[in-house]
Amino acid sequence: MPALPTPLVSTDWLGEHLNDVKIIDASWRMPDAGVARDDYNKRHILGAVFFNIDAISDKATDLPHMLPVPGAFADAVGAMGVSHEDAIVVYDDMGVFSAPRVWWTFRAMGHERVAVLNGGLKKWLAEGRNVTDALLTAQPVEYDASLQPLLVRNAIGVRAVIADNTSQIIDARSAEHFFGRAPEPRAGLLSGAMPGAKNVSFDRLLNDDGTMKPPDVLKAVFIAAGIDMDAPAITTCGSGVTAAVLALALESLGHRRWSLYDGSWAEWGKEEHDRAEYPIVTG
Repeated sequence: MPALPTPLVSTDWLGEHLNDVKIIDASWRMPDAGVARDDYNKRHILGAVFFNIDAISDKATDLPHMLPVPGAFADAVGAMGVSHEDAIVVYDDMGVFSAPRVWWTFRAMGHERVAVLNGGLKKWLAEGRNVTDALLTAQPVEYDASLQPLLVRNAIGVRAVIADNTSQIIDARSAEHFFGRAPEPRAGLLSGAMPGAKNVSFDRLLNDDGTMKPPDVLKAVFIAAGIDMDAPAITTCGSGVTAAVLALALESLGHRRWSLYDGSWAEWGKEEHDRAEYPIVTG
């Protein structure tokens, strides 16, 4: 079996190795923006199974698509025919948007041989590559999940970082939301940012064709935002999806000292929170 380039693979590479990897469609929609599974049913890369980000999540919380417990994750992906030994390529239909969230989820469960398709289905289709509407009947397998706590942060950990300034916080939301100039798209959330956080809107890391920008440009974007590329970083966003785009970009630059705040602004920005515990700054 050929070595899997990580954390990104090209459409050319995947085209040559369709039979060597497990392919996962991780397309996702914001609330009230349609159902990604419906589009998967119409067209997907041959051999791809669908990963439902909202369904494969922690059901013990009201926060959206939180990281599932290892046992539930193992049951879900095992039922999809994915084993811990498989090399996995994850894509979404917008380019690089929600696929990194599933890449991070596998990484957080101890799966190292996983990569994101650079440009996703958007680039795949633009190049005239084949897709299908044929749905797979997966053969269930055993999956061994092992949580990697260093890749996951909760509110307690973020609060500690704000207090002692031991890690950078990088927010993937738009500048309008980060600086409190526009209301949050989810009800019940205040606008603004965590004290000391820096803003790198995830779309600044992407080209028009949905691919991630080359390493020198990525690094320049981070540095321009005041990010120290040698220091630890916590990525965050609206609900933990595009925070993974930042994590993927950092990983692609060789930065390994990152973690993702799973609850992100969906947790931190709740109106009912005590602002002494969940401080917010604007402007």
